[in-house]
Amino acid sequence: MGKREIGELSVLDLVVFIMLGDIAVVAAEKQDKPFLEILFPMLILLVIQLLFSYMSLKSSKFRKLVDGAPSIIISNGKIDEKAMRQQRYNFDDLLTQLREKGIIDINEVQFAILETTGKLSVIKRENKEVSQHKEAAFPLIIDGEVQEDSLRHIGQNQFWLRQQLKKRGYEDIKKISLCSYKNGTLYIDQSDS
Repeated sequence: MGKREIGELSVLDLVVFIMLGDIAVVAAEKQDKPFLEILFPMLILLVIQLLFSYMSLKSSKFRKLVDGAPSIIISNGKIDEKAMRQQRYNFDDLLTQLREKGIIDINEVQFAILETTGKLSVIKRENKEVSQHKEAAFPLIIDGEVQEDSLRHIGQNQFWLRQQLKKRGYEDIKKISLCSYKNGTLYIDQSDS
């Protein structure tokens, strides 16, 4: 599974861990079974987990299906209750995670993003005058796929994005691994493959 922390495990990784532990318990209880008979289901689970990890690495659609996608909970200081309901995320959870980050007043928050791991990423306002002019970086393209939600947040559409990319010499969106937008500037990272 690489160098991920326990809190960053996907649901699939957690299920594989639990199933491996269950098989190991059965093996300990039934010592009369041959070793290969116990090892075979464990190897199949490991192969499935590696296959799913590989598919998740290569396909953003599969990754979204298995891991989900981050949700913007607070945007420009405004709480998005609809996004909270969709994620079954309540205000107690929000306030708890904000306090863990040392934030007591929601007015201090410009953006809060609920990551796929369940952690809350927070971008603070510097002060009221600066926060009106400062933006967070919005990912417009991830793994060659346009992120419609981010485009809506910056008040643009795909036509605008394609025009901006063409001006910079990028014709094929599929060949862009990451494109983000911040303060009127595009950051573009072209795919290696």
